[in-house]
Amino acid sequence: MSEQQGHEQQDPKQGPQPGYQQPGPQPGYQQPGPQPGYQQPGYPPPGFPPPGYYPPPGTYTGDPNAPYGYDPYGRPYSDKSKVIAGILQITLGGFGVGRFYLGNVGMGLAQLFTCGGLGIWSLIDGILLLTGNDHTDEHGRILRS
Repeated sequence: MSEQQGHEQQDPKQGPQPGYQQPGPQPGYQQPGPQPGYQQPGYPPPGFPPPGYYPPPGTYTGDPNAPYGYDPYGRPYSDKSKVIAGILQITLGGFGVGRFYLGNVGMGLAQLFTCGGLGIWSLIDGILLLTGNDHTDEHGRILRS
């Protein structure tokens, strides 16, 4: 017996020889993985963040209640800045400008009528605005840095 009889050579012009099977899915065999049109169990639908996910601080999320995103604790950021509010309160606190900027009209009027507590109240209030992290605007959103 010759070596060529034991090994059938395939001629590329003729195609596959009889008895040869193409690799790939066989009849009755289902491909692994998610099937088209079906949701894979245990995963949220595409396009939605996983539960408990908060975007990085300061990024726009498309939420009108949080125009500047959320802080690490999940509280929405305000469109107002605590630096601007503090500087306004220190420089023009006798007129209550820092509090008017934040939307605290009642406190702004009180500072306006008392000349900022003769300057002492407005100075302390401005320092607290600059150093604190829990001051909010008129909508209850945390001030940005």
